[in-house]
Amino acid sequence: MPPTLSHVRTLVASYLNRHPGERDALAGLLAALDAGGDPTDRSALPGHVTCSAVVIDRNRQVLHLRHRATGGLLLIPGGHVEADDATLLAAALRQAEEETGVPASALVLTPGFRDGPLDIDVRDVAPGPAKGEPAHRHHDFRFVFHLADDAPELALRDEEVTDAVWLPFDEVSSPTLRDKLAASARDGVIVPVNAPPGTVPNVVGVHLYLEQEGRVLMGLRHPDSAYAGGSWHVPAGHCEAEAATVCLVREAYEETGLVIDPADVELVHTVHMVDRPDDPPRVQLFFRARRWEGTPKLREPDKCIAWQWWSAKDLPEPTVPYAREAIEGIRTERAYTELGWGR
Repeated sequence: MPPTLSHVRTLVASYLNRHPGERDALAGLLAALDAGGDPTDRSALPGHVTCSAVVIDRNRQVLHLRHRATGGLLLIPGGHVEADDATLLAAALRQAEEETGVPASALVLTPGFRDGPLDIDVRDVAPGPAKGEPAHRHHDFRFVFHLADDAPELALRDEEVTDAVWLPFDEVSSPTLRDKLAASARDGVIVPVNAPPGTVPNVVGVHLYLEQEGRVLMGLRHPDSAYAGGSWHVPAGHCEAEAATVCLVREAYEETGLVIDPADVELVHTVHMVDRPDDPPRVQLFFRARRWEGTPKLREPDKCIAWQWWSAKDLPEPTVPYAREAIEGIRTERAYTELGWGR
């Protein structure tokens, strides 16, 4: 099945957290997400999502292809999402392999970019009378890959591509992509995410999933909060020297005043994630409480300024991205989510 609406929303939310100044430029995409249809359907108007692969070699050069359909313009590999693409990242990998012959196994995610888009470009597309397509827009998600040392030679799809050119960062054809690449990996070292060997500690977070009549309890983080200021999140905290359920009960009381018996909770979802390249990996445990005592109170106003019940099917914006993924997983009875890892 194609990427879910929740998946696309999560990628966009994470992207805008990194690039808040681009919210206006992505207004059309945000409107499409709010409309609730399939933004990856190529028939969606006035615009839809496409995916591209930013393939970087060891010399910090980016692969560009000369496409027949564009009159010979140099563009990075990419195109429309198909029904079998489970994620937007998968769509970018498929497009790269189809157009260049380089298999997905030879395209490695890097610590600096991981599985979120480095750039989301908005491009106007002229009408295509031959295909019966009116003028529309492409919201192009650009994912970055490092070309593995043992990657095979390019095998271009002749019916679509006439030539391949490797361009340095400062000559990349897209201005928005060029600027973001120029601001990244300045030392020229691009290390695959699976390169550093050894075991590293994982931070464990616990999260309280309270639901009544289809509504989930969420708190609005204080605008000055060190984490996710101004975003909605479920009650949560980090494990200290204690069991996860003990931590959950403690954090729930400290944040909301609710009294919960550890015997009345069950693990309903786990997120294993890497948020930023320099952060430790995190295991986020979501527990459902079957019973509790009390009503939510603002016990830590420096961290949370409101508690509110929201429909699990219509969460507020902005919601912390991994919490949105977890709640969607709980709704669909999916037990596990990975975010930020290479495939």
